[in-house]
Amino acid sequence: MMNSSTQKNWYVVTGGPSTGKTTVIDLLQKQGYITTIEHARHYIDTMRNEGHSVDEIRNNKRKFQLGVLDMQIEQEASIKTKDIVFLDRAIPDALAYYQFLKLDYDEKLIKAINESSYKKIFILDRLPFTKDYARTENKEDQKIIHQLIIDVYKDLGFPIVFVPVLPPLERVKYILDNV
Repeated sequence: MMNSSTQKNWYVVTGGPSTGKTTVIDLLQKQGYITTIEHARHYIDTMRNEGHSVDEIRNNKRKFQLGVLDMQIEQEASIKTKDIVFLDRAIPDALAYYQFLKLDYDEKLIKAINESSYKKIFILDRLPFTKDYARTENKEDQKIIHQLIIDVYKDLGFPIVFVPVLPPLERVKYILDNV
């Protein structure tokens, strides 16, 4: 399924909710690397600015997932292939969330998955779960989503590196040592 026609220098930093992705991405950016933002939170913030509540946004699960997917597709289309980029989640993460929410796959999702290509996937080991305004998941959901993300990237055949729980800067070093 993996598209190898275009070799990209893109590395995905992923894992279930509350694994430290944003912290790691922020630190990579501070060290001068090109990074991307996580779109679920960005989508929620955008919709909240338009006057929608988080519950209202999250309750229409398909609309939410498609909104996030559209942002992800647009972002990945704008990244230069040759640039070394660290992505805060990537298109295949959507597949895991569709499975978690028991949504039928959209044609747009399947097409995007078939066109996706990444050099390596860094899956961050889970940290203690913390709740915030954008998260509707609980600790049990965190475990399930985390495993679905692992399964999706394994099934797609991408090389995976598991990043252990370490202080944030050591996690970044671990990732850079394994690029």
